[in-house]
Amino acid sequence: MSQRKRLSASQNKAPNRAAVQHQQAEVESDDEEDVSFTQPTSTQVQRARENFTPVQVDRKVAEVVQFILIKDQKKGPIRRADIAKHVIKEYRAMYAEIMKRVCRTFEQVFGLKLVEIDPKSHVYILINKLESMPEEPVCLIPGNPKYGLLFTVLSVIFMKGGVVKEALVWNFLKKLRVDAGEKHDIFGDVKKLVTDEFVRQKYLEYVRIPHTEPVEFEFRWGVRAEKEVAKKKLLEIVAELFEQDPQSWTQQYREATAAESQSQR
Repeated sequence: MSQRKRLSASQNKAPNRAAVQHQQAEVESDDEEDVSFTQPTSTQVQRARENFTPVQVDRKVAEVVQFILIKDQKKGPIRRADIAKHVIKEYRAMYAEIMKRVCRTFEQVFGLKLVEIDPKSHVYILINKLESMPEEPVCLIPGNPKYGLLFTVLSVIFMKGGVVKEALVWNFLKKLRVDAGEKHDIFGDVKKLVTDEFVRQKYLEYVRIPHTEPVEFEFRWGVRAEKEVAKKKLLEIVAELFEQDPQSWTQQYREATAAESQSQR
């Protein structure tokens, strides 16, 4: 029996489980679909413009915006394959034109920017673009305590040179009475939150260290953190906690200043 038929049969028996299986099947097949994604010719684009009214295109732009916002609720990466297959569909020849309008909508209406973090796999994330908050680390959002934990982990990594063994992170959190080996009242499973959710959201990278026995892992900043978290502001907060001048940490200050200059270009 084909995968599609098996999926259909399971949907009739167990809707909830079928929905999960359907999503997994989509993820597996989308990789292949994106490989076959080819740029349309000018003739195909022109024909698509003639086939769809401005109102229909407007509606499709709104659908893509809504799709991306829903995907972003879990801070997961957004793939071109998903957008093309599940939303763009028959408008595929107009993909580039629709996405330009989608990006403009995010910037002008929501103060967000759609950023491609992997040009090879065509994976995107949404980042905050509000000019009134360029220095505010995303992890300090009120009412979001788990991002306070993330901010702490990012601070440790940054202050230790950009790469730290996981044991150091767990030991540091334990001093703050956040034990990765115990269930926390607010964060729940701390280790899963840090090594799974934050990694999946691209805030952290959790990488195995080669040739270690027993196996060891290390943490680094993820691409979303690099895009969203202002290193200079982070350093200022750390300096304030230790009642020192930010420039006391020469390497970190140099890196934070360079990152700020680059973001302003």
